Amino acid sequence: MSTLTLADIEKAIDITCDTVIRNEKYFSDLDGLAGDGDFGTSLATGFKVIKADLPTIDKSAIGAMLLKISMICSKHVGGSSGPICGTGFMRAGMAAKGMTEVDYATLTAMVGSALEGIMARGGAKRGDKTLLDALIPIHETMQTMDGSDLKAVLAAVTKVADEAIDETRSLVAHRGRASQVGERSSNTPDPGIVGIATILYDWCKHYGVDYTPKAAELAR
Repeated sequence: MSTLTLADIEKAIDITCDTVIRNEKYFSDLDGLAGDGDFGTSLATGFKVIKADLPTIDKSAIGAMLLKISMICSKHVGGSSGPICGTGFMRAGMAAKGMTEVDYATLTAMVGSALEGIMARGGAKRGDKTLLDALIPIHETMQTMDGSDLKAVLAAVTKVADEAIDETRSLVAHRGRASQVGERSSNTPDPGIVGIATILYDWCKHYGVDYTPKAAELAR
């Protein structure tokens, strides 16, 4: 059974920061198709702080590190993304409380706990055309795998997030600013789903996982 150390998770977060910061304008442009166009900036503002603070924040345990990141998200990530990201990191951190490494079962539980917290905080459900339409099937996919090959898991969940971009494209948004424009939100990609898929694809590239994206927003 594969395990992830605190250093492994720290590195994944650092890569995530780079992805979010690099795609600030792109994610905002996608959000502008049906939303208010600030998604990328909202995320990047907070993740720049995470990137800067990551070397010095509490690393006594994985949970402590994630809880600190949760507080940074809540304070510095703008719009509705702040409480959503903050809740996700907080719940994942609680599931890893006191641990300096996690096995696959714990990792899967961390994702599930984060997912439950996000759903409770935002009130969205599957099919509302939010990042949950990527996160829920990601968690379901993780539950079907034994975690003996983490690269295989990463490839599988990246595929799920990639497919979610096109699977939800024709949906009308029922949550967030995009829900206010009604039918105009149809035939546009959800920026949150694209964000999740982009982060995972960048992890694939960093960790040497061969994956060929399908959605135009990921294959650009």
